[in-house]
Amino acid sequence: NKSSEVKSEDLKKIKGVIKALNPDAKCLETNYSDVGLTDVLNTGLFDFEKASEAAGWLKEMRGEHIPETEEYNISSLSFKSKRPFHPKRFMDFVQSNLDGIYRVKGCFWLATRMEFVGQVSIAGKLAEISPAGKWWAAVPKIEWDLEDEEMIKSIQENWEEPYGDRRQELVFIGTGVDKEGIRRKLESCLLTDKEFSLGPEVWAGYEDPIPAWEFIEEESDVEEESLVH
Repeated sequence: NKSSEVKSEDLKKIKGVIKALNPDAKCLETNYSDVGLTDVLNTGLFDFEKASEAAGWLKEMRGEHIPETEEYNISSLSFKSKRPFHPKRFMDFVQSNLDGIYRVKGCFWLATRMEFVGQVSIAGKLAEISPAGKWWAAVPKIEWDLEDEEMIKSIQENWEEPYGDRRQELVFIGTGVDKEGIRRKLESCLLTDKEFSLGPEVWAGYEDPIPAWEFIEEESDVEEESLVH
């Protein structure tokens, strides 16, 4: 809104961050709100479904590179694992100082909460952890829509015995991200080999400082949108 008062390098950096968060976003440089109304009103450019699919974090998770961000030193990191997080160690990580990180988003699996998908959203210093439905592995197959071939294919792609589709999928976007440092910290949040070998009955007793999740559903009907696909 006051592009004339921002250094050119800072302006490039801002554009880089925007591109990383939403590669398809249209950027307009203005001074004191001097912008044509036709550029911002009733443009017909916003498509929620397209925006959701094109978000920078989702592209990174899919392994799609966003080259425009390189020259601005904007980088991203995706972290995936089929092993659960220790809740105390993961909470400590979320509350730690994540230097240079602008955005964190994704789903996670806590060792103490075998039924529910966790979702994390961090923007700057604001962090939110909440439930995002159930893992398919926690839903009786009799309640699956077996005629939905796309859904079944998605489940199968993420399935690994003995814990099904439970997994970690997180994306980090920021400036000068210490990728290896972040990765090491996340790996330290995972259960160790010894902890993992003990199984869910022991995991249930681990210290869990994350507030209890309340997830309401009809006992006789599992809403499809409440599940991770």
